[in-house]
Amino acid sequence: MQKFKIGTRDSQLALWQAKWVKDKLQELYPEVDFILIPMKTKGDKILDVPLAKIGDKGLFTKELEVGLLSGEIDCAVHSLKDLPTILPAGLDIAVFCEREEPRDVFLSREGIQLADLPAGSIIGTSSLRRKAQLQNYRSDLGFADLRGNLQTRWRKLQESTMAGIVLAAAGVKRLGWEERITEYIPQEIMLSAVGQGAIAVEVVSDREDVRELLSALNHRETERAVRAERALLLRLEGGCQIPIGALAVTDAQQINLRGMVASLDGQRVLKVSLTGDDPEKLGKEAAEALIAQGALDILSEIRTNLES
Repeated sequence: MQKFKIGTRDSQLALWQAKWVKDKLQELYPEVDFILIPMKTKGDKILDVPLAKIGDKGLFTKELEVGLLSGEIDCAVHSLKDLPTILPAGLDIAVFCEREEPRDVFLSREGIQLADLPAGSIIGTSSLRRKAQLQNYRSDLGFADLRGNLQTRWRKLQESTMAGIVLAAAGVKRLGWEERITEYIPQEIMLSAVGQGAIAVEVVSDREDVRELLSALNHRETERAVRAERALLLRLEGGCQIPIGALAVTDAQQINLRGMVASLDGQRVLKVSLTGDDPEKLGKEAAEALIAQGALDILSEIRTNLES
């Protein structure tokens, strides 16, 4: 029996996502033995430093990519929002799986919604994008850095004085935690991270056999949407730890793309909304519109701040 090795991070959520891909492939190719190969990444090992301070080049992907290039695994399953916009030479995204809910959610210890929290309430998140937008919405809130997998973050919430934590809805739903959600945060308050909610499958570029085997899992509308978002991020030279948000929504012909860049304190939030039919062109145009509003100055300030 032919063996096909699927690389994944070893967190419960990552394993769920990789198993979802494995099960879909197993249905299509019952004659192939699909095997999950869990790996630990740098981002999984360093839990006592905020992500933004570590840097984000391949933080949750590098070990998997080394496995791809060495032939240890045939493909790697990622949360798309963890994948840098520029991949290592010789690697490519073969599949964008159908996107789950892209919004963020608030999990409150006492069941209180964000709008009703007392002044001074502490929110757990290490995401600069989430912090900046929440500060813009409610400047009277405080923040605590929160790292680790979803189970660890939930446990820390229960053991702390934090009022609540912000997580990606997709991960919460995939783990079957819907009953823990206090509210879905509207995109008008908190624009999603680029690619949030989508699963990507990375491969060695010239492995046509692997591309062919995976091709049935690709979701065309998700691909169009996230390519626009990633083009915006690429033009801004932003990483997944910078306060940049983007969400594209598609119909048969058109793509509507919303983009956001915020200062760390949330006092300056730049927004754009454009419609077009070419994902990469639209993403670049949206980025240029943000640049015209001063986005590069904000991003330069942020990088200087993080490096100091």
